[in-house]
Amino acid sequence: MRLGIDLDGVVADFDNCWLDRYHSEFGGERMSTPIEWDGLHRLTHFPDMPAFWDWVRLRRIFRQLEPIPGALAGLRSLAADGHDIVIISAKFDWAIPETLEWIAEHRLPTREIHFRGDKHEVACDVYLDDSPIALPNFVKERPEALVCRMVAPWNTPIDGAVDIPDWDRFLTVVADREPVGDVAQR
Repeated sequence: MRLGIDLDGVVADFDNCWLDRYHSEFGGERMSTPIEWDGLHRLTHFPDMPAFWDWVRLRRIFRQLEPIPGALAGLRSLAADGHDIVIISAKFDWAIPETLEWIAEHRLPTREIHFRGDKHEVACDVYLDDSPIALPNFVKERPEALVCRMVAPWNTPIDGAVDIPDWDRFLTVVADREPVGDVAQR
């Protein structure tokens, strides 16, 4: 099957990286994990999200992320089982080169990478994402696919999506899924 996999919050741990870096640079008590999708600046001294993203860009934080526990082994196991790993990630243009470096360094087993906001336009049999924007679009636009929500504080359950608390659960869900035909023909 074609497995459409998001990166940040699913394979790569963006939040702990930027939180650690911010605490290291600015001191104070380390903040807790964000609970908002687009309000990260509220946890900092930055006045808005553009200022936050400027800080992230200048520090090349997308290049420094640690893998989510179980993600790399999970992806390798899925690829070894014959599944096609399709990376689908929404990125700023400036973050694409460092993200490609990260993918290469961690040797993600993929031959297909898409950087786009309209993730549902990439046809897959199964999707795994944490975005409260992308998930409803997958459910609506790809009803034939299995949509999996990586559970996070910034997203809520969605009718039509399976909740995934960790990579072990995702591997089980994929193993239980019967292929439904050639997605490329849809």
